Amino acid sequence: MLKQYQEAIEKSNIISKTDTAGIITFVNEEFCTISGYTQEELIGKNHNIVRHPDVDASTFKLLWDTIKSKNTYKGTVKNLAKDGSTFYVNTTVIPILDENEEIAEYIAIRYDVTKEVFYRQELQKKESELEELNKTLEKRVQEQIRELKELNQTLEFRVQEEVSKNEEKQHIMFWQSRLASLGEMLANIAHQWRQPLSELNLAVFNINKAQLSGDKEDAAKFYNESKHIIKNMSNTIDDFTNFFRPDKKRYFFNIANSINESINILDRAIKQEMIHVKTDIEDIEILGITNEFSQVIINLIKNSIDAFIQNGILIREITLTAKKENNFAIIEVEDNAGGIQDKVNKKDIYKIFEPYFTTKHASQGTGLGLFMSKMICDKGFKGSLDVKTYKNTTTFTIKIPLEDKENINKKSIKDGFSYEK
Repeated sequence: MLKQYQEAIEKSNIISKTDTAGIITFVNEEFCTISGYTQEELIGKNHNIVRHPDVDASTFKLLWDTIKSKNTYKGTVKNLAKDGSTFYVNTTVIPILDENEEIAEYIAIRYDVTKEVFYRQELQKKESELEELNKTLEKRVQEQIRELKELNQTLEFRVQEEVSKNEEKQHIMFWQSRLASLGEMLANIAHQWRQPLSELNLAVFNINKAQLSGDKEDAAKFYNESKHIIKNMSNTIDDFTNFFRPDKKRYFFNIANSINESINILDRAIKQEMIHVKTDIEDIEILGITNEFSQVIINLIKNSIDAFIQNGILIREITLTAKKENNFAIIEVEDNAGGIQDKVNKKDIYKIFEPYFTTKHASQGTGLGLFMSKMICDKGFKGSLDVKTYKNTTTFTIKIPLEDKENINKKSIKDGFSYEK
């Protein structure tokens, strides 16, 4: 049994024995395997034959001081194999005492931990690299913040310059990030001003022409048209400013009035593009901000107009309907402009509501109109904006919950918004 125990220990561990001077007197096969030396090459040699030059002398001094004091030494030792490779072993060196309690020899029992040490070193290296990456990332984030602040300052200057040129004195309020809100506002104002600016340019030309011909009636007519266009452009600024104002108040307003007002704003473009607009609108009142609702309708109609032009549709129809259904107001805007094509398929249809996504040419669309419209429906009216497209038609559906006027004061306090009759 003792022989079996000895075999079991030798086959599972790296074992060597030395005399009191450190000369090897015995090694097992495992020792030869890991070191690359044969028994003949090892026996009779000093144990420092496998000593690694990187190991500090103080480590071996501690080992010898410990075992010479008849104590057991334990530690992880870095060794050098015959082929120059490095291996690590967890080592236990035990002094063997004779009958006089004197040291007769030393026996060392080891097991290979090379992989574990290499893994630990690799992990430490990765941790060091990660720490360095974090420092670099932090620096990059700071640089990005600085660049965004500079961009924000630039955008503020551009807004002030634009307002000054058009003799408007609007104070822009932000309820979201200044940079994001400012960018969205600029893009949407530009989107709404393209058509009126063209119309204003034509009206000024006609005024000049009428004055040269002495036709005071035409001059007055075009002058009034110019004032109306400028007023609508000014209202656009007011609408967007109001949208970003945190203390805006909600009112009950009639959907039909708001839709008709939106159609009137786009009347010139509708007639110019020979579009037939049909309406079937029930008498419905909803709670919210009429300008925001009008902005949604304007965006949807304007998108239809652009689609008619882009797709070259000859017979052009837009149908607006509004009805009550299960305590909701359901408003639909449908056109026969050829459906939503090219960049969007039916599977990814809702991408059109993502910011900066557009199916139009870069000169026509910013990709913010539908994003803003959905945000108004979702957050401003606590409703939804949905879309369905077929081969030739596209239908946008607005769903807004109807409020009870009698209970509105309690709900106003609960939801945290102001309400005025």
